[in-house]
Amino acid sequence: MRSIFFLSFLGFFCSSYGPPNCFLYEENPDCYQACKEAEIAITFPQGSKASQEHFIKSITLCNSFDYSHYEKSVPFAKRGLMNEWLPMLNVALELNPEEYLAIRGWYHFFFMKNYSLAIEDIQKFDSLVEYDIGFTGDGTYHLNIMLGLCYKGLGNKEKAIEVIEGQLNDENYEPSIYDFLHLGVLYLETENYPKATESLKRQVEINPISEVYYYMALVKKAEQKLHSAKGNLEMALKLYDTDITMENGYIELADEIYRADILNAMKSINKK
Repeated sequence: MRSIFFLSFLGFFCSSYGPPNCFLYEENPDCYQACKEAEIAITFPQGSKASQEHFIKSITLCNSFDYSHYEKSVPFAKRGLMNEWLPMLNVALELNPEEYLAIRGWYHFFFMKNYSLAIEDIQKFDSLVEYDIGFTGDGTYHLNIMLGLCYKGLGNKEKAIEVIEGQLNDENYEPSIYDFLHLGVLYLETENYPKATESLKRQVEINPISEVYYYMALVKKAEQKLHSAKGNLEMALKLYDTDITMENGYIELADEIYRADILNAMKSINKK
């Protein structure tokens, strides 16, 4: 019970879980009651002692109720307790792989930067379903964009470009808030400056954050267009100082920058 009290002490005050559909379990009294316990659990703050105790009771009533295994694991991941999180999540995944493979892959990417395991899970999930594999749990990335970032994390930038371009070229896909930024940075890092400029301009149309002007400045610096580089850095700093930038409450995102990055780039250009 130490972990329950620990999580309660740290205070998870936001609940992100959706309610289960208990009507699906009416023919099995134990699992129906387990579902009802899960409904009670989610009325309490996520990770609190009361919430975790109701999930434990739910699992005791019906060990095959995957929802409770999964939700019981989530607060541990959010606090970085991955050794505690993974066994619980794996139980849910064994019971319902189609539901939780993508989630585990996203967690491997998001919390642990284990790109190889993330790719393995997402590819396995894709092989199980005939529908669009969808988005990460926080809605930031389509899972194929996440796959591209995983390949980048492993140093395979050409593969990353191929995967991200493939998703962006899907006529049924609406680009998300950072997609073209990441693609532009990949083209910058592979010294394809025209493609980098094109992608970053597309990013401006969707979400003109500080990072896009910072990386555009690096493109222009590489092209020896120093006046344009300085202008982009000035815009990057202005946006950064008004909090128009990449953000996440848990981790540093891929290609996220800091104010010092902008200032250092300004100093470098001013020396030219």
